Amino acid sequence: MFRRTIVQELEKWSKKKNRKPLIMRGARQVGKTTVVNQFAEQFDQYIYLNLELPADRKPFNDFKDLETFVQALFFLKDLDYSKRETTLLFIDEIQEVPEAFHLLRFFYEQMPGIPVIAAGSLLETIFNNNLSFPVGRVEFLVVRPVSFIEFLEATGEIKSMEQINNIPLKPFAHDKLLTLFHKYALLGGMPEIVKEYAETKDITGLGNLYDSLITSYMDDVEKYAHSNTQVQVIRHVIKASYFEAGKRIKFQGFGKSAYGSKEIAEALRTLEKAFLLSLIYPTTDTKLPIIPELQKSPRLHLLDTGLMNYAAGIQKEIIGTEDLNTVYQGKVIEHLAGQELLANNYQALSTLNFWVREKTTSTAEVDYVIAYEGKLIPIEVKSGKEGKLKSLHQFMDESPHTMAIRFYAGELILTRAMTPKGKKYRLLSLPYYLVSQLQKYLEWMNTGERNETKKKAQ
Repeated sequence: MFRRTIVQELEKWSKKKNRKPLIMRGARQVGKTTVVNQFAEQFDQYIYLNLELPADRKPFNDFKDLETFVQALFFLKDLDYSKRETTLLFIDEIQEVPEAFHLLRFFYEQMPGIPVIAAGSLLETIFNNNLSFPVGRVEFLVVRPVSFIEFLEATGEIKSMEQINNIPLKPFAHDKLLTLFHKYALLGGMPEIVKEYAETKDITGLGNLYDSLITSYMDDVEKYAHSNTQVQVIRHVIKASYFEAGKRIKFQGFGKSAYGSKEIAEALRTLEKAFLLSLIYPTTDTKLPIIPELQKSPRLHLLDTGLMNYAAGIQKEIIGTEDLNTVYQGKVIEHLAGQELLANNYQALSTLNFWVREKTTSTAEVDYVIAYEGKLIPIEVKSGKEGKLKSLHQFMDESPHTMAIRFYAGELILTRAMTPKGKKYRLLSLPYYLVSQLQKYLEWMNTGERNETKKKAQ
Protein backbone atom coordinates (compact mmCIF):
# COMPACT_ATOMS: atom_id res chain seq x y z
CA MET A 1 0.00 0.00 0.00
CA PHE A 2 1.58 3.23 -1.18
CA ARG A 3 1.15 6.26 1.12
CA ARG A 4 1.68 9.07 -1.33
CA THR A 5 1.10 12.08 0.95
CA ILE A 6 3.70 11.05 3.55
CA VAL A 7 6.23 10.14 0.86
CA GLN A 8 5.70 13.63 -0.57
CA GLU A 9 6.53 15.10 2.84
CA LEU A 10 9.72 13.05 2.90
CA GLU A 11 10.58 14.35 -0.57
CA LYS A 12 10.22 17.93 0.69
CA TRP A 13 12.50 17.12 3.62
CA SER A 14 15.17 15.53 1.42
CA LYS A 15 15.32 18.61 -0.83
CA LYS A 16 15.77 21.15 1.98
CA LYS A 17 18.89 23.26 1.73
CA ASN A 18 19.71 22.92 5.43
CA ARG A 19 18.32 19.45 5.93
CA LYS A 20 18.64 17.85 9.37
CA PRO A 21 18.36 14.17 10.29
CA LEU A 22 14.67 13.27 10.48
CA ILE A 23 13.03 11.40 13.36
CA MET A 24 9.78 9.64 12.45
CA ARG A 25 7.33 9.60 15.34
CA GLY A 26 4.02 7.83 15.75
CA ALA A 27 2.40 4.81 17.34
CA ARG A 28 3.48 1.26 16.66
CA GLN A 29 1.94 -0.28 13.52
CA VAL A 30 1.13 3.00 11.72
CA GLY A 31 3.52 2.15 8.89
CA LYS A 32 6.67 4.19 9.58
CA THR A 33 9.04 1.52 8.25
CA THR A 34 6.90 0.81 5.19
CA VAL A 35 6.75 4.50 4.26
CA VAL A 36 10.53 4.90 4.47
CA ASN A 37 11.06 1.74 2.41
CA GLN A 38 8.81 3.24 -0.28
CA PHE A 39 10.65 6.56 -0.13
CA ALA A 40 14.01 4.76 -0.42
CA GLU A 41 13.20 3.69 -3.98
CA GLN A 42 14.10 7.22 -5.09
CA PHE A 43 17.75 6.84 -4.02
CA ASP A 44 20.72 5.20 -5.68
CA GLN A 45 21.40 3.13 -2.56
CA TYR A 46 19.62 2.31 0.68
CA ILE A 47 21.00 1.28 4.05
CA TYR A 48 18.38 -0.16 6.39
CA LEU A 49 19.46 -0.82 9.97
CA ASN A 50 17.18 -2.52 12.47
CA LEU A 51 18.79 -2.05 15.87
CA GLU A 52 16.84 -4.97 17.30
CA LEU A 53 19.28 -7.12 15.28
CA PRO A 54 22.74 -7.69 16.85
CA ALA A 55 24.53 -7.44 13.49
CA ASP A 56 23.00 -4.00 12.81
CA ARG A 57 23.79 -2.81 16.34
CA LYS A 58 27.47 -3.75 16.18
CA PRO A 59 28.75 -0.68 14.25
CA PHE A 60 27.16 1.56 16.91
CA ASN A 61 28.85 -0.36 19.72
CA ASP A 62 32.22 -0.01 17.97
CA PHE A 63 31.76 3.73 17.18
CA LYS A 64 34.94 5.83 17.31
CA ASP A 65 34.39 8.59 14.76
CA LEU A 66 31.67 9.33 12.23
CA GLU A 67 33.65 8.84 9.03
CA THR A 68 34.91 5.41 10.09
CA PHE A 69 31.40 4.50 11.24
CA VAL A 70 29.87 5.43 7.86
CA GLN A 71 32.63 3.63 5.94
CA ALA A 72 31.94 0.53 8.05
CA LEU A 73 28.23 0.68 7.22
CA PHE A 74 28.89 0.88 3.49
CA PHE A 75 31.43 -1.94 3.72
CA LEU A 76 29.16 -4.23 5.72
CA LYS A 77 26.22 -3.60 3.37
CA ASP A 78 28.46 -3.98 0.30
CA LEU A 79 27.61 -0.52 -1.07
CA ASP A 80 29.56 2.20 -2.89
CA TYR A 81 30.90 4.77 -0.40
CA SER A 82 31.43 7.35 -3.15
CA LYS A 83 27.61 7.50 -3.53
CA ARG A 84 27.03 8.27 0.14
CA GLU A 85 25.13 11.52 -0.55
CA THR A 86 22.64 9.69 -2.77
CA THR A 87 22.22 6.90 -0.24
CA LEU A 88 19.36 6.94 2.27
CA LEU A 89 20.33 5.76 5.75
CA PHE A 90 17.39 4.54 7.84
CA ILE A 91 17.99 3.63 11.50
CA ASP A 92 14.93 1.71 12.67
CA GLU A 93 14.13 0.78 16.29
CA ILE A 94 16.70 3.35 17.36
CA GLN A 95 15.49 3.16 20.97
CA GLU A 96 17.40 -0.14 21.27
CA VAL A 97 20.67 1.86 21.26
CA PRO A 98 19.82 5.19 22.95
CA GLU A 99 23.34 6.48 22.34
CA ALA A 100 22.53 6.43 18.63
CA PHE A 101 20.46 9.57 19.16
CA HIS A 102 23.65 11.45 19.96
CA LEU A 103 25.17 10.17 16.74
CA LEU A 104 22.49 12.04 14.77
CA ARG A 105 24.13 15.25 15.92
CA PHE A 106 27.39 14.24 14.24
CA PHE A 107 25.59 13.58 10.97
CA TYR A 108 24.12 17.08 11.07
CA GLU A 109 27.42 18.75 11.94
CA GLN A 110 29.94 16.64 10.01
CA MET A 111 28.11 14.86 7.16
CA PRO A 112 24.95 16.89 6.41
CA GLY A 113 24.94 15.63 2.81
CA ILE A 114 23.87 12.12 3.88
CA PRO A 115 20.08 11.85 4.28
CA VAL A 116 19.38 10.13 7.61
CA ILE A 117 16.02 9.00 9.01
CA ALA A 118 15.46 7.38 12.40
CA ALA A 119 12.37 5.73 13.88
CA GLY A 120 11.37 3.50 16.75
CA SER A 121 8.26 1.79 18.07
CA LEU A 122 8.82 2.91 21.65
CA LEU A 123 10.72 6.07 20.81
CA GLU A 124 8.62 8.30 23.04
CA THR A 125 9.37 6.31 26.19
CA ILE A 126 13.02 7.36 26.27
CA PHE A 127 12.63 11.07 25.52
CA ASN A 128 12.38 11.96 29.21
CA ASN A 129 15.29 9.82 30.35
CA ASN A 130 18.72 11.29 31.03
CA LEU A 131 19.68 11.07 27.39
CA SER A 132 21.94 13.34 25.37
CA PHE A 133 19.38 14.35 22.78
CA PRO A 134 20.52 16.44 19.77
CA VAL A 135 18.14 19.36 20.33
CA GLY A 136 18.09 21.70 17.35
CA ARG A 137 20.00 19.26 15.18
CA VAL A 138 17.10 17.01 14.17
CA GLU A 139 13.58 17.52 12.88
CA PHE A 140 10.43 15.47 13.34
CA LEU A 141 7.62 14.06 11.23
CA VAL A 142 4.60 12.32 12.75
CA VAL A 143 3.05 9.35 10.94
CA ARG A 144 -0.63 8.78 11.66
CA PRO A 145 -3.18 6.19 10.48
CA VAL A 146 -4.24 6.06 6.84
CA SER A 147 -6.44 8.99 5.76
CA PHE A 148 -9.62 8.60 3.70
CA ILE A 149 -7.81 9.72 0.54
CA GLU A 150 -5.07 7.15 1.17
CA PHE A 151 -7.79 4.57 1.80
CA LEU A 152 -9.29 5.34 -1.62
CA GLU A 153 -5.93 4.89 -3.30
CA ALA A 154 -5.17 1.68 -1.38
CA THR A 155 -8.51 0.15 -2.36
CA GLY A 156 -8.16 1.06 -6.02
CA GLU A 157 -10.78 3.83 -5.98
CA ILE A 158 -8.62 6.13 -8.10
CA LYS A 159 -11.52 7.91 -9.84
CA SER A 160 -13.08 8.67 -6.48
CA MET A 161 -9.76 9.99 -5.24
CA GLU A 162 -9.58 12.28 -8.27
CA GLN A 163 -13.12 13.55 -7.68
CA ILE A 164 -12.50 14.36 -4.03
CA ASN A 165 -9.66 16.63 -5.11
CA ASN A 166 -12.02 18.70 -7.30
CA ILE A 167 -12.86 21.97 -5.56
CA PRO A 168 -15.81 22.30 -5.40
CA LEU A 169 -16.95 18.69 -5.55
CA LYS A 170 -19.26 17.69 -8.39
CA PRO A 171 -22.71 16.64 -7.05
CA PHE A 172 -22.71 13.36 -9.02
CA ALA A 173 -19.82 12.05 -6.88
CA HIS A 174 -21.62 12.44 -3.55
CA ASP A 175 -23.46 9.14 -3.12
CA LYS A 176 -20.51 6.94 -4.06
CA LEU A 177 -18.06 8.88 -1.89
CA LEU A 178 -20.40 8.75 1.09
CA THR A 179 -20.74 4.97 0.70
CA LEU A 180 -16.96 4.57 0.52
CA PHE A 181 -16.51 6.83 3.52
CA HIS A 182 -18.85 4.60 5.54
CA LYS A 183 -16.52 1.67 4.80
CA TYR A 184 -13.56 3.76 5.91
CA ALA A 185 -15.44 4.79 9.07
CA LEU A 186 -16.09 1.14 9.83
CA LEU A 187 -12.55 -0.10 9.17
CA GLY A 188 -10.46 2.83 10.37
CA GLY A 189 -7.00 3.69 9.13
CA MET A 190 -4.57 1.14 10.55
CA PRO A 191 -2.38 0.21 7.54
CA GLU A 192 -2.48 -3.57 8.12
CA ILE A 193 -6.29 -3.51 8.26
CA VAL A 194 -6.61 -1.35 5.14
CA LYS A 195 -4.10 -3.48 3.24
CA GLU A 196 -5.91 -6.72 4.11
CA TYR A 197 -9.29 -5.28 3.15
CA ALA A 198 -7.89 -3.91 -0.13
CA GLU A 199 -6.68 -7.40 -1.02
CA THR A 200 -9.70 -9.43 0.12
CA LYS A 201 -12.65 -6.98 0.31
CA ASP A 202 -13.76 -9.13 3.25
CA ILE A 203 -14.77 -7.13 6.32
CA THR A 204 -15.77 -10.21 8.32
CA GLY A 205 -12.28 -11.70 8.26
CA LEU A 206 -10.52 -8.77 9.93
CA GLY A 207 -11.26 -9.63 13.56
CA ASN A 208 -7.96 -11.40 14.16
CA LEU A 209 -6.03 -8.40 12.87
CA TYR A 210 -7.87 -6.00 15.19
CA ASP A 211 -7.25 -8.38 18.10
CA SER A 212 -3.58 -8.59 17.18
CA LEU A 213 -3.16 -4.81 17.05
CA ILE A 214 -4.89 -4.22 20.37
CA THR A 215 -2.95 -7.09 21.97
CA SER A 216 0.35 -5.66 20.72
CA TYR A 217 -0.41 -2.35 22.43
CA MET A 218 -1.32 -4.18 25.62
CA ASP A 219 1.91 -6.18 25.45
CA ASP A 220 3.91 -2.96 25.14
CA VAL A 221 2.64 -1.80 28.53
CA GLU A 222 5.57 -3.24 30.45
CA LYS A 223 7.94 -1.25 28.26
CA TYR A 224 6.02 1.97 28.93
CA ALA A 225 5.61 1.43 32.68
CA HIS A 226 8.06 2.03 35.54
CA SER A 227 6.47 -0.36 38.04
CA ASN A 228 4.07 -3.31 38.29
CA THR A 229 1.39 -0.98 39.63
CA GLN A 230 1.71 1.29 36.64
CA VAL A 231 1.50 -1.74 34.33
CA GLN A 232 -1.93 -2.52 35.77
CA VAL A 233 -3.10 1.09 35.54
CA ILE A 234 -1.98 1.46 31.92
CA ARG A 235 -3.62 -1.84 30.98
CA HIS A 236 -6.87 -0.60 32.50
CA VAL A 237 -6.63 2.75 30.73
CA ILE A 238 -6.06 1.11 27.34
CA LYS A 239 -9.08 -1.17 27.77
CA ALA A 240 -11.34 1.55 29.13
CA SER A 241 -10.30 4.15 26.56
CA TYR A 242 -12.12 2.33 23.76
CA PHE A 243 -15.39 2.90 25.60
CA GLU A 244 -14.59 6.44 26.77
CA ALA A 245 -13.30 7.77 23.45
CA GLY A 246 -15.04 10.88 22.19
CA LYS A 247 -16.24 11.80 25.67
CA ARG A 248 -15.05 14.40 28.13
CA ILE A 249 -13.44 12.49 30.96
CA LYS A 250 -12.52 12.78 34.61
CA PHE A 251 -9.24 11.26 35.76
CA GLN A 252 -10.55 10.20 39.17
CA GLY A 253 -12.10 6.73 38.80
CA PHE A 254 -11.59 6.70 35.02
CA GLY A 255 -13.31 3.73 33.36
CA LYS A 256 -15.28 2.90 36.54
CA SER A 257 -12.09 2.09 38.41
CA ALA A 258 -10.84 2.73 41.92
CA TYR A 259 -7.69 4.43 40.63
CA GLY A 260 -6.97 7.97 41.73
CA SER A 261 -6.56 11.06 39.60
CA LYS A 262 -2.74 11.05 39.82
CA GLU A 263 -2.42 7.39 38.71
CA ILE A 264 -4.78 7.80 35.76
CA ALA A 265 -3.21 11.09 34.68
CA GLU A 266 0.26 9.52 34.63
CA ALA A 267 -1.00 6.55 32.59
CA LEU A 268 -2.82 8.78 30.11
CA ARG A 269 0.24 11.00 29.66
CA THR A 270 2.42 7.94 29.06
CA LEU A 271 0.07 6.62 26.37
CA GLU A 272 -0.16 10.10 24.90
CA LYS A 273 3.62 10.16 24.44
CA ALA A 274 3.31 6.85 22.61
CA PHE A 275 0.67 8.42 20.29
CA LEU A 276 -1.90 5.82 21.31
CA LEU A 277 -4.30 8.51 22.46
CA SER A 278 -4.52 12.22 23.05
CA LEU A 279 -6.27 14.51 25.50
CA ILE A 280 -8.07 17.35 23.74
CA TYR A 281 -8.57 20.42 25.91
CA PRO A 282 -11.20 23.10 25.29
CA THR A 283 -10.73 26.79 24.71
CA THR A 284 -13.25 29.36 25.89
CA ASP A 285 -12.35 32.20 23.54
CA THR A 286 -13.64 32.81 20.01
CA LYS A 287 -10.43 34.55 18.92
CA LEU A 288 -6.84 33.45 18.41
CA PRO A 289 -4.57 32.36 19.95
CA ILE A 290 -5.97 29.00 20.98
CA ILE A 291 -5.25 28.75 24.69
CA PRO A 292 -6.27 25.35 26.09
CA GLU A 293 -8.12 25.49 29.42
CA LEU A 294 -6.13 22.79 31.18
CA GLN A 295 -8.22 22.99 34.34
CA LYS A 296 -11.30 21.85 32.42
CA SER A 297 -12.17 18.25 31.57
CA PRO A 298 -10.46 17.05 28.36
CA ARG A 299 -12.03 14.96 25.62
CA LEU A 300 -10.39 11.60 24.95
CA HIS A 301 -9.24 10.93 21.39
CA LEU A 302 -7.76 7.59 20.32
CA LEU A 303 -5.22 6.68 17.68
CA ASP A 304 -7.79 5.13 15.33
CA THR A 305 -11.57 5.09 15.02
CA GLY A 306 -11.59 1.57 13.55
CA LEU A 307 -9.91 0.16 16.65
CA MET A 308 -12.48 1.99 18.77
CA ASN A 309 -15.37 0.56 16.72
CA TYR A 310 -14.05 -2.97 17.03
CA ALA A 311 -13.18 -2.87 20.73
CA ALA A 312 -16.47 -1.17 21.64
CA GLY A 313 -18.46 -3.67 19.55
CA ILE A 314 -20.25 -1.09 17.40
CA GLN A 315 -19.16 -2.15 13.91
CA LYS A 316 -22.55 -3.65 13.10
CA GLU A 317 -24.25 -0.33 13.85
CA ILE A 318 -22.21 1.35 11.11
CA ILE A 319 -23.05 -1.19 8.41
CA GLY A 320 -26.05 0.01 6.45
CA THR A 321 -26.47 3.33 8.27
CA GLU A 322 -27.49 6.33 6.18
CA ASP A 323 -26.00 8.87 8.57
CA LEU A 324 -22.97 8.22 10.77
CA ASN A 325 -24.26 10.83 13.20
CA THR A 326 -26.89 8.32 14.34
CA VAL A 327 -24.26 5.76 15.41
CA TYR A 328 -22.99 5.66 19.01
CA GLN A 329 -24.60 9.01 19.85
CA GLY A 330 -22.60 10.63 17.07
CA LYS A 331 -19.26 9.79 18.71
CA VAL A 332 -17.96 7.70 15.78
CA ILE A 333 -18.20 10.45 13.17
CA GLU A 334 -17.10 13.17 15.58
CA HIS A 335 -14.03 11.08 16.49
CA LEU A 336 -13.29 10.24 12.86
CA ALA A 337 -13.57 13.90 11.85
CA GLY A 338 -10.85 14.69 14.38
CA GLN A 339 -8.73 11.85 13.04
CA GLU A 340 -9.10 13.25 9.52
CA LEU A 341 -8.28 16.79 10.66
CA LEU A 342 -4.96 15.43 11.97
CA ALA A 343 -4.29 12.94 9.17
CA ASN A 344 -2.26 15.22 6.92
CA ASN A 345 -0.71 17.27 9.70
CA TYR A 346 2.77 15.89 10.24
CA GLN A 347 4.04 18.30 12.91
CA ALA A 348 4.93 16.81 16.28
CA LEU A 349 3.04 19.48 18.22
CA SER A 350 -0.16 19.24 16.17
CA THR A 351 -3.25 18.84 18.28
CA LEU A 352 -7.01 19.23 18.25
CA ASN A 353 -9.09 21.71 20.20
CA PHE A 354 -12.76 22.37 20.83
CA TRP A 355 -14.73 25.29 22.26
CA VAL A 356 -16.93 25.47 25.34
CA ARG A 357 -18.94 28.05 27.17
CA GLU A 358 -19.83 26.78 30.60
CA LYS A 359 -22.17 28.90 32.66
CA THR A 360 -24.55 28.06 35.48
CA THR A 361 -27.52 28.91 33.28
CA SER A 362 -26.41 27.17 30.06
CA THR A 363 -23.59 25.29 28.40
CA ALA A 364 -22.40 25.22 24.80
CA GLU A 365 -19.81 23.08 23.03
CA VAL A 366 -18.48 23.24 19.46
CA ASP A 367 -16.83 20.01 18.30
CA TYR A 368 -13.60 21.51 16.92
CA VAL A 369 -11.94 24.86 16.30
CA ILE A 370 -9.03 25.53 13.94
CA ALA A 371 -6.91 28.53 13.05
CA TYR A 372 -7.27 29.96 9.56
CA GLU A 373 -5.86 33.31 8.35
CA GLY A 374 -6.01 34.93 11.76
CA LYS A 375 -9.48 33.58 12.53
CA LEU A 376 -10.68 30.87 14.89
CA ILE A 377 -13.04 28.79 12.75
CA PRO A 378 -15.74 26.71 14.50
CA ILE A 379 -16.49 23.20 13.19
CA GLU A 380 -19.60 21.23 14.04
CA VAL A 381 -20.07 17.56 13.13
CA LYS A 382 -23.84 17.46 13.17
CA SER A 383 -26.90 16.51 11.17
CA GLY A 384 -30.16 18.39 11.21
CA LYS A 385 -31.29 21.84 10.19
CA GLU A 386 -29.14 24.97 10.51
CA GLY A 387 -31.47 26.37 13.15
CA LYS A 388 -30.64 23.48 15.50
CA LEU A 389 -26.93 24.33 15.64
CA LYS A 390 -27.36 26.02 19.01
CA SER A 391 -23.74 25.92 20.17
CA LEU A 392 -22.47 27.09 16.80
CA HIS A 393 -24.85 30.06 16.92
CA GLN A 394 -23.54 31.00 20.36
CA PHE A 395 -19.96 30.81 19.13
CA MET A 396 -20.76 33.00 16.11
CA ASP A 397 -22.52 35.59 18.27
CA GLU A 398 -19.23 36.08 20.13
CA SER A 399 -16.94 35.68 17.13
CA PRO A 400 -15.48 38.71 15.30
CA HIS A 401 -15.76 36.96 11.90
CA THR A 402 -18.51 35.35 9.81
CA MET A 403 -17.18 31.91 8.78
CA ALA A 404 -18.41 28.58 10.14
CA ILE A 405 -18.15 24.93 9.06
CA ARG A 406 -20.54 22.02 9.51
CA PHE A 407 -19.79 18.41 8.45
CA TYR A 408 -22.83 16.25 7.83
CA ALA A 409 -24.24 13.48 5.60
CA GLY A 410 -25.68 15.87 3.03
CA GLU A 411 -24.22 17.49 -0.07
CA LEU A 412 -21.95 20.51 -0.22
CA ILE A 413 -23.84 23.76 0.29
CA LEU A 414 -22.85 27.31 1.25
CA THR A 415 -25.63 29.27 2.92
CA ARG A 416 -26.24 32.61 4.60
CA ALA A 417 -27.19 31.69 8.13
CA MET A 418 -28.41 33.79 11.03
CA THR A 419 -28.21 33.29 14.78
CA PRO A 420 -31.29 33.74 16.97
CA LYS A 421 -29.76 37.05 18.04
CA GLY A 422 -29.66 38.20 14.43
CA LYS A 423 -25.98 37.89 13.48
CA LYS A 424 -25.52 36.88 9.86
CA TYR A 425 -22.71 34.51 8.93
CA ARG A 426 -21.63 32.12 6.17
CA LEU A 427 -22.15 28.43 6.93
CA LEU A 428 -20.32 25.97 4.71
CA SER A 429 -21.90 22.54 5.07
CA LEU A 430 -19.61 19.80 3.76
CA PRO A 431 -20.18 16.04 3.54
CA TYR A 432 -18.20 14.02 6.07
CA TYR A 433 -15.76 12.68 3.50
CA LEU A 434 -14.37 16.17 2.78
CA VAL A 435 -12.82 16.76 6.21
CA SER A 436 -9.32 16.29 4.81
CA GLN A 437 -10.03 18.98 2.21
CA LEU A 438 -11.09 21.61 4.74
CA GLN A 439 -8.20 24.02 4.16
CA LYS A 440 -8.93 24.05 0.42
CA TYR A 441 -12.63 24.71 1.02
CA LEU A 442 -11.90 27.52 3.45
CA GLU A 443 -9.83 29.16 0.71
CA TRP A 444 -12.62 28.49 -1.81
CA MET A 445 -15.11 30.04 0.59
CA ASN A 446 -12.87 33.04 1.19
CA THR A 447 -12.23 33.56 -2.52
CA GLY A 448 -15.95 33.59 -3.22
CA GLU A 449 -16.50 36.17 -0.51
CA ARG A 450 -13.73 38.39 -1.86
CA ASN A 451 -15.14 38.18 -5.40
CA GLU A 452 -18.60 39.04 -4.11
CA THR A 453 -17.22 42.05 -2.24
CA LYS A 454 -15.46 43.28 -5.39
CA LYS A 455 -18.68 43.02 -7.43
CA LYS A 456 -20.56 45.10 -4.87
CA ALA A 457 -17.82 47.73 -4.89
CA GLN A 458 -17.90 48.10 -8.69
